[in-house]
Amino acid sequence: MAKRQRYEYRQLVRGDARLFVDLLRVFGDAFGEPETYGKAVPGTAYLNRLLGKGHFIAVIAMCGEEVVGGLVAYQLDKFEQERREIYIYDLAVAEAHRRKGVATGLISKLQEIAAERDVYVIFVQADLEDAPAIALYQSLGCQETAHHFDIDVRAPVKRGRTRRRL
Repeated sequence: MAKRQRYEYRQLVRGDARLFVDLLRVFGDAFGEPETYGKAVPGTAYLNRLLGKGHFIAVIAMCGEEVVGGLVAYQLDKFEQERREIYIYDLAVAEAHRRKGVATGLISKLQEIAAERDVYVIFVQADLEDAPAIALYQSLGCQETAHHFDIDVRAPVKRGRTRRRL
């Protein structure tokens, strides 16, 4: 009988830059984008400042001494009411550790953090073609359909009327 692997989940804090770099490698491998996550890794001082900011949340899953998964999220203070929400920006698990409850464990740890911060909701986006992510998130919450737009910060905004179909 195969030995069941044990995972430890923890929030990264100031001073955990080395572990965060390990998480970046997991993201690069899992997303097939090693250049994006590994080519221009910020320095230790930058990462430790980031990890010390209250709105930035990084949670990792460890198997022994190895980072095998993690998520990065942002806490958003709302303006319409005195409340907060958390947006999961990235979540990945190393291929050898998938389908073992690691992603669910990461989200569970984030729920603990959210409860401590009196956050009212956690939300996340998933690409339409990412069936495993969609299945995971559907098992944990209710689905809303939205469109995502990236607006280039260097492109001039085109002025003019938007045509609407009635």
